[in-house]
Amino acid sequence: MRSAIIILLFFAMSITASAQTLQQRRVDSVFALVKKYFNEKNADAVYNLTGDAFQKEISIIGWADVAAKQLFPLGEMKETALISFVNNSMATYKTAFNSVTLQIFISLDQKNKLETFIFKPYTEPANNKTALVPTSNPMLSDMDKQVDTVARTYIQKANTVGLCIGIIKDGKTHIYQYGETKRGNGKLPNADSFFEIGSITKTFTATLLAWYVNEGKVKLTDPITMYLPDSVAVNQSLKDITLQNLINHTSGLVSVPDNLNDSMTDPFNPYKDYTKQLMYSYLRTCRLNSKPGEKYAYSNLGVGLLGVILQYVSGKPFEQMVSEIITRPLGMLSTAQYLNPLISPRFVSVYNSDGNPTIAWDFDVLAPCGALRSTVNDLLRYAKANMHPGADSLSKAIELTHHITFTKDVKIGLGWHVIPVNGISYYFHNGGTYGSNSFLAFNAEKNIAIVVLSNAYEPTDAVAAGILRKLQ
Repeated sequence: MRSAIIILLFFAMSITASAQTLQQRRVDSVFALVKKYFNEKNADAVYNLTGDAFQKEISIIGWADVAAKQLFPLGEMKETALISFVNNSMATYKTAFNSVTLQIFISLDQKNKLETFIFKPYTEPANNKTALVPTSNPMLSDMDKQVDTVARTYIQKANTVGLCIGIIKDGKTHIYQYGETKRGNGKLPNADSFFEIGSITKTFTATLLAWYVNEGKVKLTDPITMYLPDSVAVNQSLKDITLQNLINHTSGLVSVPDNLNDSMTDPFNPYKDYTKQLMYSYLRTCRLNSKPGEKYAYSNLGVGLLGVILQYVSGKPFEQMVSEIITRPLGMLSTAQYLNPLISPRFVSVYNSDGNPTIAWDFDVLAPCGALRSTVNDLLRYAKANMHPGADSLSKAIELTHHITFTKDVKIGLGWHVIPVNGISYYFHNGGTYGSNSFLAFNAEKNIAIVVLSNAYEPTDAVAAGILRKLQ
């Protein structure tokens, strides 16, 4: 059957965050109802748990036919176990039926209705690597050993390839390298290796917004319709959305626009062909899922739209703004959307959820969501600038991004989320594509920062959170 599956998004929250616990409980509660109605062979009740996107793909009659002919003959759902919860949205349950074991993928839309509901054969995860993956870790200090304990649980997995970790603690910087930049090449990723950083890009977009606010070019309270073409601004659903709503994910906009799939030419490179024209086409007739400012709901579309507005205000492309306002002043010479031929050899190969080679993502209008590529060294410079801002204009913009703007379920400033790790709060963002994962967190009072970059789909949240617990 076809499914109403939405493209996997950049990571929104850490597994350590309370908001994810809340979302996971929501998904678990819906899955419990699915199991109940499935075992009662009540196809209509299951269908009533699904949302608009799913129901666009299959009618209630079509669903009843699929359920009767393909699903209910599997027998009752017996033992079920959550085996992963990715992107704070996509849950995978190992489910034993009478004669077969399957995995069921479930995610919810912003109305807590089923958006993804897919049955697939269950396969046992590949065995972890038996030989120890090479590392630069000298295993001399207590920190070295603590990092290795956590890093090994990640890098020894069958579907991971390379891992680079940067830590600032007590004024000193520590770098740990594991695995390979490309499977089989025997070359450790280092602090100058380029990785996709996914949604960490959003914190750069937030800094740009703060910069232009301080420059008096825009206000956080400006309605977005001030900056949109008349043909788009006429949509009354958009009139109450502010620039702040876009960057703190309270706009009510969907995470990914409905017409993204229509424009996609390569499912492994989903954002490449999504243009400003397509974005405006969607916005002309879209409806919001919640009233602006009332509910946190992670939106790649919202941050992409913010980037379009900032480009309109500045007259400059996204990458140029990032370079002129942030990376060049901070000496971050290895952070960019596009890598020129001189530095592109430092870009790592990327690997999908099965550990097979895939392609790095390209972006058009949604670049402000996750297009940047960077290194551990550069992101540590970025973390330092956030922990210890000075008195210059960039520092003042950085400080503004730390001001908390929303606290219901999620604590967020401008772009930066705040998460607790063993009772200590960190400003944080992570990111993920189909072949990369990233994590950045810092606490200025403790003078602790961590950057974790991987060239695999496997999330790095547990690595970073595990190390932070040991360092505190």
